Amino acid sequence: MIDKTDKTSKADKASRKVPPFTSASALPSLRQLSYLVAVADRLNFTQAAQDCFVTQSTLSSGLKELERTLGAALVERDRQHVLVTPLGRKVVERSRELLGSARDLVGIVRAAAAPMTGLLRLGAIPTIAPFMLPQLVREARARHPELKLALREDRTATLLERLRAAELDFALIALPYDTSGLLVRELFVEELWLVTRMPERPPAPRRLRISGLDTERLLLLEEGHCLREHTLEACGLAERANPSGIEATSLVTLLQMVESGLGDALLPQMAIDSGFLGRASVLPQRFAPPAPTRTIALAARQTTTRLAEFEFLAGLAS
Repeated sequence: MIDKTDKTSKADKASRKVPPFTSASALPSLRQLSYLVAVADRLNFTQAAQDCFVTQSTLSSGLKELERTLGAALVERDRQHVLVTPLGRKVVERSRELLGSARDLVGIVRAAAAPMTGLLRLGAIPTIAPFMLPQLVREARARHPELKLALREDRTATLLERLRAAELDFALIALPYDTSGLLVRELFVEELWLVTRMPERPPAPRRLRISGLDTERLLLLEEGHCLREHTLEACGLAERANPSGIEATSLVTLLQMVESGLGDALLPQMAIDSGFLGRASVLPQRFAPPAPTRTIALAARQTTTRLAEFEFLAGLAS
């Protein structure tokens, strides 16, 4: 329906891409905010629409309606590029918080009605996941069959970002790491072992000293893995240096590099105990005290509605 009393010229309308906010009752919907977050994460409308389980036209319309509601352009796009505006990035950040609060609201009701049931989203870093999650999941299923665990393996920064946005319920991480604003339960401390290529004549068993480590041969995981930072800190290497210049994308690659003789690496004790080394021609060696260590912890939001599940998993993992 056309409002014939509108005297605004066509030129004025064309020059204003997004009309100003005019009604206090016009508020964004959670669905619109989820569309914006998906676009910001993907920078691709097709992929964002797939993530939201809607058509691209539906997502695009919802995003335009959000911009009209707020009276500001949040996303710039053409046929080849998608860019979130500076204001859009601020709205995305707040949208994550609002969506997280909405999920928590649902969680409060569900947790009160039936604790230790339903979907629980648990994240773990790559240097923990393969060694702790299988046993953890088996025990959780045996004790609480109605509790369904959805697992995600990722680097610490990504896990904590998803945790704060309520896209995860809990995360298994290694400390030290910045966990400000989160509920963190330290589970246990484990040592880091030195793994070297197996020499032709295995040496007599002895405890190494971290001060005597040949840091020039040290191999590291790539940036973003907390084990890299723990290794650098243990060896007293400043400015995130990488003496060998060689980086691995995973523990499997790191082990293969050690077996090839490219250098040595520090691995967590849980990897040693799990049989991860297998038949690899490598030699694991333990350090004399004070040995380098890391602390395994379970993290959740301070506002989590699933404290019963948090305590349960912390008890299983300790």
